[in-house]
Formats: sequence, structure tokens, C-alpha cells
Amino acid sequence: MGARLTDRVLDLPGLLEELVSAGLVSRRDANRLVGTPRSAEQAQMHPLTYIASCALEHQGDAGGVLGAELLTQWLADASGHDIYHIDPLKVNVAAVTEVMSFQFAKRHEILCVEAGPEELLVATAQPYTSGWEEQLGHTSGRQIKRVVADPADVRRYCVEFYSLANSISGASGLKGSSSSGNFEQLLELGSLKDPDANDQHIVNIVDWLLQHAFDQRASDIHIEPRREIARIRFRIDGVLHPIHELPDQVNAAVTSRLKILGRMNVAEKRKPQDGRIKTKRPDGSEVELRLSTLPTAFGEKLVMRIFDPEVLARSYSDLGLSGDDLARWQAMLGRPNGIVLVTGPTGSGKTTTLYTGLKQLATSAVNVSTIEDPIEMVEESFNQTQVHHTIGLDFAAGIRTLMRQDPDIIMVGEIRDLETAQMAVQAALTGHLVISTLHTNDAPTAVTRLLDLGLPHYLLKSTVLGVMAQRLVRTLCPACRQEGAVDDGDWQALVRPWKAQSPQTVYLPGGCLECRNTGYRGRQGIYEILPFSTSIQALVTADCDLEQLRRQAMREGMSSLRLSGARKVAAGITTVAEVLRVAPPPDIAF
Repeated sequence: MGARLTDRVLDLPGLLEELVSAGLVSRRDANRLVGTPRSAEQAQMHPLTYIASCALEHQGDAGGVLGAELLTQWLADASGHDIYHIDPLKVNVAAVTEVMSFQFAKRHEILCVEAGPEELLVATAQPYTSGWEEQLGHTSGRQIKRVVADPADVRRYCVEFYSLANSISGASGLKGSSSSGNFEQLLELGSLKDPDANDQHIVNIVDWLLQHAFDQRASDIHIEPRREIARIRFRIDGVLHPIHELPDQVNAAVTSRLKILGRMNVAEKRKPQDGRIKTKRPDGSEVELRLSTLPTAFGEKLVMRIFDPEVLARSYSDLGLSGDDLARWQAMLGRPNGIVLVTGPTGSGKTTTLYTGLKQLATSAVNVSTIEDPIEMVEESFNQTQVHHTIGLDFAAGIRTLMRQDPDIIMVGEIRDLETAQMAVQAALTGHLVISTLHTNDAPTAVTRLLDLGLPHYLLKSTVLGVMAQRLVRTLCPACRQEGAVDDGDWQALVRPWKAQSPQTVYLPGGCLECRNTGYRGRQGIYEILPFSTSIQALVTADCDLEQLRRQAMREGMSSLRLSGARKVAAGITTVAEVLRVAPPPDIAF
């Protein structure tokens, strides 16, 4: 059906008639919807959104349901326009909100999604109205290209984008680095209002920032000051994405608000600071955020790490730990005393692994105590203690105190120095299970790292039960992954020095709405587990030969990080390129 020449606004009866004619909706369902009274909220919905909310049976697809995506595609085809899926991460909010007013966009149910020098791309929920097009083309001086988007997205992002732009504009007149208002410690998110009704500009910007990060599954928020602007980036599935830019004075006020919420010293801008915010999502679930500031050339850089409470409910299979690796890990944690280490760089999932393991161990029959810097996720089944260097409570002092608290299991956030390593060894020798982390590239290197700290080799070999190194790889989106062929050279780089044959078929990233066209959704761990067997202990000497240690570990069944990743490639979970991106080569040959 071609585009209509006469303007008309979509209504429920007319839209249902077209859907019946197209063979998508039955006459019975159409009559039922027209004859059923709608609530005030439903009456405010776009008719397409209301039909989608009713989950009608798809007449052309047995067992199928008419959802918003399918209906939007039909509307785009019927009106002769392209369909457009609004990705808020890719929209330049400042640019698109300048081309028309909020009232104009709301009245015509349109939203500019791309603003180029010669052309405006405008998403519409009313493809059969065009009265606005000539006016917008005249005022902007640019060509107009119309696309059809999900009406619910047009309405939602119209409010969000203009609310944010209005708040930034209103806050641009602020002087100094502090914002007014009484700052609560618990934020209630999801209360964005129409721009004209919201005069708490800084509160609104922070609310949008956090809510947007939660919606996009971000693990970290970076606010990075530059000469005249501040850049906001989200880390999603391990990759940073640029989100927005704030004027310098607005960024100063936003940073001050976040510092106050995190109970940090707002006046102190010369020293790094750490803080914490506890907030709520619109659905009522609580989320913890850890704040860290760092003085830079252009001001304070602020990073917020988001800790989802659902992490504590994850199983080992959710983490990607299974088979022989899981058996070895559980065997190490099942020992009554000794030291178990988890290694890897920052952001490799070490803390999540530790919490999952402790959650399994924390029964009513044992006392699990932790000393952390900082406490990243609060769990009621643990006794958690925060490091406070200013009062002399560091890791070593914390372990010393915990040993007088009748513990069964002690978790130490990180072994950073000789004193902490010595106290961990002392706790293990006196009958406690100690779990901690180290920053090393792989599992065998943890041995030389502890020796470099100054720990005697005879104490190390008598207390360490095993080491697990890990990385996080992005997992393929199950909705759009595609079959493909593996490059033999890349595969051999994964499995070297093993002689594993490459799989006949692997999966490659596609791109869909579920994964925002990245081809990946979520992450899983790949693992390298080194149990301290008798033969491994014999190789732990004052002048330990790391290559010999690694070779013996491989003979006893230790898989390298790359081989662990290769198994996930063969299982269709991730890709060769993703494993090569995060996992170091073993640098060894038999």
C-alpha cells in the first residue's frame, strides 16, 4: 500500500480494519477490541501500542503473537516508509533536540533521530500525517526524511531526550561546582516528567544518567572532563560506548551531586576519593554503585561501577564454569584449610566468582567473614568488613582481627603486599580456608608473584591449594548468531600447544534489536585452573622455573585460558576473535 495523500491520524477502529484486511487480525478480535472499554491509561496509548499490549493471535502465523515490532514493521510497509529502531546510545541528544521544540514533536508524534548538515531523519508514529514536514523543512533549512518507529519508543524517548536537553540548558547557568537541593541518600529513579514541569535540572540529569545506564545493562559509567565539555561513556559487555557530552559547568554540578550522594568531600578536588550510592530501579530492585574520583588535567574524572544484586543469585553455570574446571574449583573450595587464589586483571569477574563461591559455602554451619576494599556487594550471609586505611584497618590488620572471630572461611579482597600474604598464610596454617585475589596474567604466574612479594617458598607450597585465572568473553546473541567457518590459523592460535581439531561449524555475530546490532549479549568466564598437586608443590622452590611449572600443570590437565575459550567457541557460545581479544597466549610448547 503506497503513502496516502490525505492526512489522517491513526485511530483504533481504522487501524484494526486495515489489520483485518491485511490478514493479521481476525474480525472477532477486532470487534472485541473496539467494543471493550479502555482505561484512562490505555486511552492515552497510541492505537498500535494498545493493540500490541493485547497480544492478539497472529492470523498469518499459527501460534504467533502480534507484538510491537511486527506491527511497526507492518505499519512501515503499509505506509511506504523505512522502519527505524531507536537506539538511545547512538542518538546525539543535543543535536536532535535543537531542530524542533518539545511541544512540536509531542503534538505531531515525531522525533528527530539523526541531524546531519543537509538532512534530518525524523521518526514518526503517525506516517499518514505530513503537515509538519514543510514547516520543519523551512525552519531547519534541511531536507526531511521520514521513517516509522515503534510509537512507544517515539513517545518515551521524546520525553527523555527533551527532558535531558532542557535540564542541561537550565543548569548551564549554574556557577561553581555545587548544586542546590536536599540530596537524599536513596534515589528513586524513573520519575522523568515533561520538561516544562521539571525545574530540578541537576537532579533530573543524574536521574537520567543512572536510569539510562541500568536500561542499557552498563557495568560502569565514566564521566571524563575535557577542556570545555565532559564526555560520558558506558561500559557494556566490556566495551566502552560514548553516550553524551555535558558543558563544563553542568558537569561540575553533576559531579558534586554524585559526590554528595556518595558521602564524599565535595570541596576536596585534589585527592582521589571513593564513595558508594544505593539506589532503586523503577521496578523497586535495589542497585549498589561504587564511586571513584581521580584528579585530571581538566577536572575530576568520576567512574561509577554498578553492582547488580542479581549477581549474588548466579550459579556456576551462569558464570560459564562447568565440567572438569567446575569439579576442580569445587574440590579446592571443599578443603577445610588452605589458600585458594583467583587471578586476573581488573574487570575480569574475580569478585563475582568469589561471591558465588562464598554463597555456596555460607551455610548455617559455618562462619564466613570477609575483609574488602571496598565492600562491593552486601550479602547477609557473610560478615563483611571494610578496609579503613586512615584508622589503620588494612587487609593484614583485618585478617589478624578476623582470626579472633572464630571464622571457618575468610575472604580477603586482594593480596597486595607481603604483610597481607603472611597473615593469609598464618590463617591457613591455623586451620582456616582463605580465599583471595591476585593481579596476574595466568594461574602459574601467581606462584612467582607471591615469591616476588617475599613469601617463603616452603610456606607457599604448604598452604596454597590452587589458583584459578579467568577472563570474561562476550557471548553471542542467541537471537541472531549465524553459522560460519572458522579460520584455521586463528583456531590454531587458540589451541596451541594442543592439537585440537577445529570444529566443522562455528557461530559468528549477527545483529538484532536484542543485542543492539552488536551480535553479542552478556558475558561468560573462561578459566585456567591450577590445583597444587604433589608434583606441582615439588616445583615450587625459591628459584621456581615458571615454564617448567606451567608445562607440568598442563600435563596434569590444566587448560589454558585460550583452550577454555576454544571450547566455548566450539559450543557456539562465543567467537574466536573474542577469545583472542581477551586471553593471553600460553607461550609454551611441549
